[in-house]
Amino acid sequence: PTAAQQRGLANYHAGLAAEDSVECEYAGSGAVLLERRWRGAAGEIDLILRDGDELVFVEVKKSKCFARAAESLSQRQLARISLAAEEYLGTQTRGALTPMRVDVALTNAAGEVDILRNVTGF
Repeated sequence: PTAAQQRGLANYHAGLAAEDSVECEYAGSGAVLLERRWRGAAGEIDLILRDGDELVFVEVKKSKCFARAAESLSQRQLARISLAAEEYLGTQTRGALTPMRVDVALTNAAGEVDILRNVTGF
């Protein structure tokens, strides 16, 4: 493989590891994973969990430090995640009446997790 392919593969595996860390963080507080890397017409959602009656749509961002991870999230991405979340809600019995929120989970080089809850005000 080329150097670019090796970097891409390394980034892919780093992303999976970050998602695993985030999933463990949520599981520790009782949330249950429903979907990983769910893809709809509007885009992909890294993790979808059930936390009590509420669905939680999680975008995972990994970088060397939390600040850098947070900086990598754009308003356009948040809008895409919100559209994908609405699409997923269409698959639920209660549809748009399903309690939900969108979280951003930041991971740093040490594998620590910082969760920003309800980032879009849902």
